[in-house]
Amino acid sequence: MRAFRVEGLFKMGEKIQPFKKELIAETKNSAIEKVYSVFGSMHRVRRKEIKIENIQELKEDDITDPVTKYLFNKFGGQKNE
Repeated sequence: MRAFRVEGLFKMGEKIQPFKKELIAETKNSAIEKVYSVFGSMHRVRRKEIKIENIQELKEDDITDPVTKYLFNKFGGQKNE
C-alpha cells in the first residue's frame, strides 16, 4: 500500500469547496476512486462535481493525518527512501 495526497475542488451547494485528502491505496487510480466514493457518500456529490487537481505519492514522513499514517504502517506501507 502507498500513501497519497489528493487535492482538488468539489461543488457543495452553490459554493466551490477546496479539499485535501490523505489516504492509502494501491495505485493513483484507486486513490482517485476512493476520493469519489468518500465524497459521494459523505456529501452526496456526483463524480462530475469533483475536480481533482493534484495527486502525489507521500513518503511516511510527509503524512500529516494520524489515521492515514497508522493505516500506512499497519498494512505494510513501503518507506520511500
